[in-house]
Amino acid sequence: MISFNFATMQEPTRILVIRFSSIGDIVLTTPVVRRLKEQLEGEVEIHYLTKKQFLHLLQGNPHITKVHTIQKATAEVIEELKEIGFDYVIDLHRNVRSYMVKRELKALSFTLKKYNLQKWLLVRFGIDRMPEKHIVDRYLDTIAGFGTKDDKKGLELFLSEADHLTREQLPENFQKGYVVIAMGGTHEGKRMNDDQLHTLCSKLPGPLVLLGGPSEAVLGEKLQTEFTYNTISLAGKCTVMQSASIIQKAKAVLSGDTGMMHVAAAFNVPIVSIWGCTTPNLGMSPYLPAAGSLILEPAGRSKRPCSKLGHKCKYGMENRCILHVNLEDAVNAVEALLNK
Repeated sequence: MISFNFATMQEPTRILVIRFSSIGDIVLTTPVVRRLKEQLEGEVEIHYLTKKQFLHLLQGNPHITKVHTIQKATAEVIEELKEIGFDYVIDLHRNVRSYMVKRELKALSFTLKKYNLQKWLLVRFGIDRMPEKHIVDRYLDTIAGFGTKDDKKGLELFLSEADHLTREQLPENFQKGYVVIAMGGTHEGKRMNDDQLHTLCSKLPGPLVLLGGPSEAVLGEKLQTEFTYNTISLAGKCTVMQSASIIQKAKAVLSGDTGMMHVAAAFNVPIVSIWGCTTPNLGMSPYLPAAGSLILEPAGRSKRPCSKLGHKCKYGMENRCILHVNLEDAVNAVEALLNK
């Protein structure tokens, strides 16, 4: 273990954490930020470097002194970062951009091990050499030299007052609780198709709140119209943080392998996660999920994972893996959670 004598330093210890994207990945770094802030001796400043579109995920975090953002290039902030004078850089992204920052700042740095070869072997040949470790624990391994200890607190996401949609803003029959269906996903291999979402809305006990981005808005409206007695769609109508507020108050969340799944874990809301072209052994399953949470994977898909990100399917996108998940299992799991 590296020895750090923080208590004798007159100036605050200044640490820069780097993770540029995306929603889920950034939420998954929050245990690193918290442990550095809460457990190191003396005054500690935690700064965070990310892309501007993800600022909202971090700006309310009380463990972070300042969030620095870029639109495209690290040159946008490098002089500002140099002026601060960081003692350490924690690189949780490990790409060309983060390398450039480390090179310019010349501070002692600690960098995530990404296991790219092992991922390639698993995706390409089905040879599993991945460590049996969640990505959060791999993030935490990056700061092992600081001697922090597991605090068992899990993920965090902090909402502002403006982010909150109260139950009173929902229809009356939703105010005693509801189930969220997270419809979206960056890559098609992680998304349920229209027929699957229709099936879930027809079979799940309501009330149901549909969440997603603008690309899910039309389908959301269609499902709301057909199942008006128990379903409302907020797809395309909420910011990410407003969607997080809806998830925070849910009784259960049904989601693919997406950022909203990790948001639900941050709020300790039970999750029924439906997996397609990606697999939990890539290290991105719900972290310390609430009791009763369940992972559902497709049957008869021995070639999985099809890709690291879900953008390819070895069986073809028209027959992609997520379409082979047993939705009756999902319905039964949600019913079990509601009956607890």
